[in-house]
Amino acid sequence: MSKLTSKLGIGFMRALAHVPFPLVRGFGAVLGRVLHVLAVPRRRVVDTNLALCFPAKSAAERRRMARQTFVYVAQSWFDRSWLWHAPEAVVARRLKVVGTADVIEEIAHGHEPMILFAPHFYGLDAAATALTMHTDRPSTTIYTTQRDPMVDQWVSEGRKRFGNVITLNRVDGIKPIVAGLRKGGLLYLLPDMDFGRDQTVFVPFYGVQAATVPSLSRFARLGRAKVVPVVSKLTRDGYEIEVLPAWEDFPSEDAVADTALMNQRLQGYIDTMPSQYYWVHRRFKTRPEGEKPVY
Repeated sequence: MSKLTSKLGIGFMRALAHVPFPLVRGFGAVLGRVLHVLAVPRRRVVDTNLALCFPAKSAAERRRMARQTFVYVAQSWFDRSWLWHAPEAVVARRLKVVGTADVIEEIAHGHEPMILFAPHFYGLDAAATALTMHTDRPSTTIYTTQRDPMVDQWVSEGRKRFGNVITLNRVDGIKPIVAGLRKGGLLYLLPDMDFGRDQTVFVPFYGVQAATVPSLSRFARLGRAKVVPVVSKLTRDGYEIEVLPAWEDFPSEDAVADTALMNQRLQGYIDTMPSQYYWVHRRFKTRPEGEKPVY
């Protein structure tokens, strides 16, 4: 991506932040339907994921889910315009935090180490913004560097817009993450992706062995932190971010068992709104030894 293209793209997102919200969502709906037709390789990834995870659903049901997930992809991308550039009052009005009141209070004003388990629903950036804009607690998030330096800086600044947010790259290692937790900080963690064979374990995800990083268990144990699931839902008016009760039986001494439990509980969250999960990711790219590729 050239510097000019990046600059124009970021400029477009800044301008879009001031467009009426229904139009922003309408643009996303149109683009999503177009992408479902034209982005054939990515559509095949989505179709494969849905076939593996929802074999009991009919082909027609899975096609509807696939079309809708592309709409959510585009809408959530355009929503970053106002998340990162609209006035704070506008952002706050479109983000609704619901769930366990005492845990929400603890996120905002507590002092104990806490990991926010944030699965890859399309509202993950909205959830991070909604929580960090209401707390001064140090909040760490781990991200993958964008190839284009200008886009990388834009994404990083957007995610650090509100609150006391520290963004770390995956190559920074675990020491700063654990140190932040032990000082009473928050860790916004998204471990439900296939990051390759290194440092992963194979555990079931919808009955299919999936390479999964056991970081949730390990960080919880090393940081002596409680784990609080945060589930983000794209709604007609913006986003609803549900803060669930802390897991009382986590972590154990068995990181593999913990990671399998994480996936099992994640399935329950996904089943409430399956089209909003990040099916465009090649979740089953890394296969156990001897198994054929699925994509």
